[in-house]
Amino acid sequence: MTNRAILAEALISHTPWSKARREPLAGDASNRRYERLTDPVTGKSAVLMDSPPGQAEPVEAFVRMARHLQSIGLSAPQIYAEDTQYGFLLLEDLGDDLFERVLVKHPDMERELYEAATDVLIKLHEAPTLSLQSYGPALMTELAALSFTKYAQGVLGEYDRDAQDRFEHRFADILHQETSGTKVVVQRDYHAENLIWLPDRQGVERVGLLDFQTAMLGHPAYDLVSLLQDVRRKVTAGTEMRMVSHYISATGVNDHDFRSAYAVLGAQRNLRILGVFTRLATEYGKPHYVDLIPAAWGHLMRDLDHPALVNVADLLRVALPAPTPENLNRLRQR
Repeated sequence: MTNRAILAEALISHTPWSKARREPLAGDASNRRYERLTDPVTGKSAVLMDSPPGQAEPVEAFVRMARHLQSIGLSAPQIYAEDTQYGFLLLEDLGDDLFERVLVKHPDMERELYEAATDVLIKLHEAPTLSLQSYGPALMTELAALSFTKYAQGVLGEYDRDAQDRFEHRFADILHQETSGTKVVVQRDYHAENLIWLPDRQGVERVGLLDFQTAMLGHPAYDLVSLLQDVRRKVTAGTEMRMVSHYISATGVNDHDFRSAYAVLGAQRNLRILGVFTRLATEYGKPHYVDLIPAAWGHLMRDLDHPALVNVADLLRVALPAPTPENLNRLRQR
């Protein structure tokens, strides 16, 4: 038995799941591991999160954010037991009905699920914020530049450093101009594979929330972009348009300003994804992330059509290689 297995057993032994059956659950892009614990008598279950210190995000961040979300009436998992020193949490099991899975079986439910998820953001953005790191122009520009240093480098074996410098200077200015103003809690990975449908609950509580430990303070449009410009499942254009309009109508934000910020943040997020998914494929042995790159590219090209991005659009279209089958194969073979 490994040291981490011993530590996990020590935590579980003091809970009602001490004799539970344990089975692994699908993980995410991080170094966290998950197991489902099922009591053989009652059938009740819980989820064990194993987040090794120094290798994954500290569990304290998850605990803090979960309690904040619960305090405003949102469905983050209840925390049954915690070992913050060694990075273990025993959590409420919200089930397997991820939005992505529900919508494969019931595509006619897209509007209902996405409206509920948008209402979660409305409620979250109306609530008091936490003291969190700012997801501001400097950091967003740095992460968007991974599209040069990881993606273009990975495809071409080099990248245009002068173009990267010009991009960073211009894009930082765009972000300062288009994404200033009130900051809210942004979960940063708010999409169909991190949302669980809980139809037995009411209102916004029908949306179970996962993977929010990297939350920061940012622009209100950011999580809406994450939700609607999803690289893992194609959200219909009609749903995207309706949800943006629904958010604007419900919150009273300036229509023009919000839509401009939405496009700019869409570009930022998809540029970051190009770089991050390349890094996961080429440096961390996860080549399946290459398959998601064309979706990020498609969203990026559409975002770049917005007038707010005119100063970087042509530069990016020239400097970044399109994800052709040949270029994607190059990434898989790195």
